[in-house]
Amino acid sequence: MEPKQTNFKQALPEHFAEQANEVIKSRYSLEFLDISEPMLELEMERQLIGKLKDFLLELGYGFSFVGNQYPLKLSDKTYHVDLLFFHRRLRCLVAIDLKIGAFKPEFTGKMNFHLELLDEQVRLPEENPSIGIILCAEKDHLEVEYALRTSNKPLGVAEYQLSQFLPPELNGQLPTPDDLKQQLRPDDANDENDPNE
Repeated sequence: MEPKQTNFKQALPEHFAEQANEVIKSRYSLEFLDISEPMLELEMERQLIGKLKDFLLELGYGFSFVGNQYPLKLSDKTYHVDLLFFHRRLRCLVAIDLKIGAFKPEFTGKMNFHLELLDEQVRLPEENPSIGIILCAEKDHLEVEYALRTSNKPLGVAEYQLSQFLPPELNGQLPTPDDLKQQLRPDDANDENDPNE
């Protein structure tokens, strides 16, 4: 298992950082979406919302769904959090930003901004600071480490894994199990078809 990449130790009180680190994963399996190739982030979000129960199970115990494309207003502009959850045990909001490609350092700036707005506009006084998870297709561990160093908000960066099933465009192009059996034992296959036996 890959090490988790967060800045929780620097951005949260010690006891809360340990708890937050326990509930965040380094990799999430999105195989239940039955997709094997990258897609638009909005399409991935729609698919996840369509299979919300499966996604909640993959996130782990304690996550409650708040909304998708959750609006945050500042002046005359509206910004949107891809997916917003509340974690019951941590007693905090958890914002997830979906990225179809590789991690880029600028993703942390956007998430910092969203977390600042969430803490100011949505978080209740008795709740802990909001946490952000940037969920991307791949990441360079060193690049993530450096990007998290300068973030003052609690962030984690995790990868997701898509389905390992055969893409639809390859269906029919590979041999069937029967074809393989015949190629492995051609004499047995011919014997079965011999009417004299």
